Amino acid sequence: MTISYNGSLQKATFFLTGFQGLEALHGWISIPFCSIYLTVIVGNLTILHIIHTDVTLHEPMYYFLAMLALTDLGLCLSTLPTVLGIFWFDVREITIPACFTQLFFIHTLSLVESSVLLSMSIDRYVAICNPLRYSMVLTPARIIKMGLSSILRSALLILPLPFLLKRFQYCRSHVLAHAYCLHLEIMKLACSSIIVNHIYGLFVVACTVGVDSLLIFLSYALILHTVLSIASRQERLQALNTCVSHICAVLLFYIPMIGLSLVHRFGEHLPRIVHLLMSYVYLLVPPLMNPIVYSMKTKQIRIRIAKKLEIVKSLKCFR
Repeated sequence: MTISYNGSLQKATFFLTGFQGLEALHGWISIPFCSIYLTVIVGNLTILHIIHTDVTLHEPMYYFLAMLALTDLGLCLSTLPTVLGIFWFDVREITIPACFTQLFFIHTLSLVESSVLLSMSIDRYVAICNPLRYSMVLTPARIIKMGLSSILRSALLILPLPFLLKRFQYCRSHVLAHAYCLHLEIMKLACSSIIVNHIYGLFVVACTVGVDSLLIFLSYALILHTVLSIASRQERLQALNTCVSHICAVLLFYIPMIGLSLVHRFGEHLPRIVHLLMSYVYLLVPPLMNPIVYSMKTKQIRIRIAKKLEIVKSLKCFR
């Protein structure tokens, strides 16, 4: 499958790919994907609704959780149209401007998620290491600034990528390996040297995910040092228990990312299905699992969800 390129970027197209060799089963494969997307949307909207409607949850920790839910929701919706379009309608063709737009949102929201996880680690650090100044340090105005700076940093760093890709002529195969557009994959289709894209991509990863992960590790090292200095064993456990949900969210984000990077760098001999599954795990597992983890491990969220379910049950019984 090739592209007919006539020099007009707007008329050029790429072709997305589902599970090659399993096209006859795409209808069945779409069922688990639909279930995942539905769970992601319902789960994150539930978290946002509970935080918005319950005044007692209008605290820094839950504001950051709302930011995480919004980011996960956006990341899910960025891939949903093309993924389900392939499975349901076999729509594989995507224009280059549309592809670059999807690429921008996927990569920007991934970096925003990394920034939000860093903000949440700062929240835990202040709450445990300097609790008396917690409300003074993490004011609503400062939280808004942290959220906006996360979006601005991510968007500004990703914005050059579509322009770096736009300058290329794409004369090789124009079939992408996934059901959505990624910078690393698109630049490999270019005819000319991609060294600038490689260097800039590494720079972006280093100054965002690299710095964020280092600061998250440092914050937890300081938290652990503070917790170990607490005399009471019960208080130590209580302090650590407030971090469990965030630690799970960090692991859910960074482990798939590291796994996908290792597969791309050293897994050329692996079956193509492994590359596909790792890419879906990286994009779908964090948005899927984060609401579940926070619903199970955060007592306040769990209680509110239980109350909402009780109200729904009582209304059904009343009818």
